[in-house]
Amino acid sequence: MENVEKRNQLWAFIVTGAMILISLIYYSANIYYIYLVVYIWFGFAYGMMLQYGRFCMASASRDLFAAGVPRMAVGVLIALIFFSIVGVFLAATNMSTFHAGPLGTHELLGGIIFGVGMVLAGGCASGSLYKIGEGNGTSILSIMGISFGQAIFVDIGGVFNGLLPQSWIDNAQAKAAAISWLPADKLTSWFDHYFVGYIFDKPQVILSDTAAFAGTGGVMKYFLANSLINTILPTILVIFAIYYFFMRKGHLKRTKKALKKAGKEEKTGLGDELTGVWNMITASQRTTLMGVLIGITAGIHILAMKGMQLRFGVSNFGELLTRMGHVGDLSSKGTVFDPGYWYITTQEAQFAGWIMEKVGWNVTDDVFFGVMNGLPELWRNPALWMSLGIIFGAMVMSLLNKEFKWKLPKGELIVWGLGGGLLMGIGARVALGCNIGAFFIRVAGGDPGGWLFGIGMVIGGYGGVKFFNWWTERKMAKEMEAF
Repeated sequence: MENVEKRNQLWAFIVTGAMILISLIYYSANIYYIYLVVYIWFGFAYGMMLQYGRFCMASASRDLFAAGVPRMAVGVLIALIFFSIVGVFLAATNMSTFHAGPLGTHELLGGIIFGVGMVLAGGCASGSLYKIGEGNGTSILSIMGISFGQAIFVDIGGVFNGLLPQSWIDNAQAKAAAISWLPADKLTSWFDHYFVGYIFDKPQVILSDTAAFAGTGGVMKYFLANSLINTILPTILVIFAIYYFFMRKGHLKRTKKALKKAGKEEKTGLGDELTGVWNMITASQRTTLMGVLIGITAGIHILAMKGMQLRFGVSNFGELLTRMGHVGDLSSKGTVFDPGYWYITTQEAQFAGWIMEKVGWNVTDDVFFGVMNGLPELWRNPALWMSLGIIFGAMVMSLLNKEFKWKLPKGELIVWGLGGGLLMGIGARVALGCNIGAFFIRVAGGDPGGWLFGIGMVIGGYGGVKFFNWWTERKMAKEMEAF
């Protein structure tokens, strides 16, 4: 046992040392790569915290709906609150890189598809990454499903374009004619016409920028609008709803039993209800603590990326790639995907798109890769390095916690991993984001559309749990019948 522990510690040091060495190589190659290195180490930090807290929104849905255990769901909500508070000060000092997403029912639909997929795969986008760091082979298949599902989904056209409303197609063509940076020859896939012909018309809303808060200034505007109204109050309502539907009955039963044992009247009040909520929040101090740290770290990440942009006088890493002569990595706008904060799925699509390009599939003849996000070489992709950082950070933490173990997928797990990942990829493209980019970041940043994705994700997660229950009961019934 002692030898295993020492071996794990050795591998943890090796992985961390490799990350340090990679960072030093980038720094020695060009100081501009510091921008990329910052992404690496924030990814590393996320990975360690996700693994330690067992943070996964698929687990939150599965635990809540299948077992009535709210630990993970509450941890995610706590992280939201703290991230939103940090975001207040970033917005008030103009040090935020956050931008809202288009507001519409597509977020709800995408959330539903994503929610089903994450339960089938056994991990959301962030959860699948950190579970790869634990040696989970099913999560590798899940990320492959997310990656290639997106890359194919955004590039296919032909017969799929015929499934779209003609108004979207006409609107997309009109916009291509009117917008200088949108080449008409890039409108090739169904996603291009959906994105340009439909999504472009959707408003992008940050609550603090609305007319309702025009007369409010300073920090208070961002606190009231983005944090208190858009994040904290809805989050508290959700926490109380979870308590009411999943924990209240058991808590009050235990409370009355204790009162009876103490010879007191079996009567409960508001104080007992609040005690129940607090007990639910603190039931797993490990998860709650990581919720606090993840929320704070996500805010510091935004501050660091804004600082890098100010330091180098850029707004996108593509400008630094241009200075270094790597113009082949860029989109037609001269940019690459550079979210400026914690984000997952788009960089995974770029990973798959890069492989597809190498084998002869031209994926840059569309809006997603060709105009918006570019297709940088893997070693020059900052957001992809953030995802790799999550994997390696989780690997280090799982090694130190003696939780690392290679687990190869078998039988149904192969289908669930790939199929669930494919659904997550499709849902992420429909909603333009995943559980992090379309829910966590948007809600905390003051974008009410994040709640639409969150509601959809819960609905999809509930449906996924019900499907799994049905499938398991059906399978057991067949096995018993055969027996």
